[in-house]
Amino acid sequence: MKAGQLFTRETKAISTARRSLLMIESIPGIKYNEIVDVRLGTGEIRSGQVIEVGKETTIVQVFEGVSEVDLLESTVRYKGEVLKLPVSKDILGRIFDGNGKPVDNGPPIVADDYLDINGSPINPASRQPPAEFIETGISAIDGLNVLVRGQKLPIFSGSGLPHNKIASQIVRQARLKGKDEQFAIVFGAIGVSYDDAAYFIANLEETGALSRSVGFINTASAPVIERLSTPRLALTAADYLAWEHGMHVLVILSDITNYCDALRELAAMRGEIPSRRGYPGYMYTDLSTIYERAGRISGKEGSVTIMPILTMPDDDITHPIPDLTGYITEGQIVLSRALERKRIYPPIDVFLSLSRMMREGIGEGKTREDHNNVFMQSYAAYAEGNYLREISTVIGAEGLSDRDKIYLESSDKFEQEFISQGPYDRRPVEETLGIAWNIFSKLPVEDLKLISREYIDKYLPEEQDQEHLE
Repeated sequence: MKAGQLFTRETKAISTARRSLLMIESIPGIKYNEIVDVRLGTGEIRSGQVIEVGKETTIVQVFEGVSEVDLLESTVRYKGEVLKLPVSKDILGRIFDGNGKPVDNGPPIVADDYLDINGSPINPASRQPPAEFIETGISAIDGLNVLVRGQKLPIFSGSGLPHNKIASQIVRQARLKGKDEQFAIVFGAIGVSYDDAAYFIANLEETGALSRSVGFINTASAPVIERLSTPRLALTAADYLAWEHGMHVLVILSDITNYCDALRELAAMRGEIPSRRGYPGYMYTDLSTIYERAGRISGKEGSVTIMPILTMPDDDITHPIPDLTGYITEGQIVLSRALERKRIYPPIDVFLSLSRMMREGIGEGKTREDHNNVFMQSYAAYAEGNYLREISTVIGAEGLSDRDKIYLESSDKFEQEFISQGPYDRRPVEETLGIAWNIFSKLPVEDLKLISREYIDKYLPEEQDQEHLE
């Protein structure tokens, strides 16, 4: 073969067509994830990808589907390469589909490189632990469930809850705290409706966030195989911006449940033996190939932080998708249907949510020196108030002591003033901590046992009731 000649092989040995799958007689040299061209009997050419390689049969997933195919006249040409994303810094401000093709009426990308969308694993020895704060402008995240550079922090939601609105708010508001460094957002929408796709695109364009963002939109009507490539395309763009241009990249993926459902659908079409709830047994490994692309690397300036969003079927946090995700990631933010019914936005459940990297991302020089104390005291006061709310439904509010009524009121204020905020209300972390201190000012000072005395003297509002100070 001459230098520069494209290595291709062609076969007409198609044995079966099943929905968007073609079963083809295997020939030597076929690779998993290899891209193919399928020429139908009509002369139309469609793209596909090898999803299984066996001794006798190779299975190809056709992106556009092949509901009607002439098995005798159709041919498959193997291109000798996997799906790659053309990358350059020009991808910033652009929107692509689940195949990596521009859908924003802009010109094609003039590529500096073509990157395999499956990426390369980060050497564990060169990984740096997440340790720097990302400010989202949302108090329930910045105050209680801090997002740290290089972290994997998913949002667990339910059907009908405002996870898309929260994702859009984070895209608009997220920034690095106190540092003049390059920051970018990569957004991957997986299996969304046309309305949701239009909402995400309009949000990026109207708020000016598009100039520092890259969007990948896969609609529900697109081929199933695109659901599998969309998050990998998004992460490939993030890898390029982080490791080649030293940018700090936040990747938001919504909805991972659609991704897993696509895995299940393809596994069923291939006749694989199902595992829990019909999902393939390798789903944990597959999800880890996505989530583990987050991180920081020694000697490199950039970082990749991943915030996947998934909807829990029937609000079941033990469902295989959130269950397996929880094993791989470093915490979770859980949305509450009870808070949603109270018209509290964002309806983040404080007690089910946590960030395992929080202590590494807060404190003096990162957020503020009192942040950890405020977090612990807020959690304790809100927990006591919720407990008293349950007690009051049994014995009535008249059976509560004056102290109990103070905590019950502080719990309501915590939900209405700290957790609740508008979708366009961007709160700096100092404002978030200030709201918490205002709530503490209504509590007996002797109950602020989780806060250092020096912070009480420095930050507790002076208008606190004098009987509490006595």
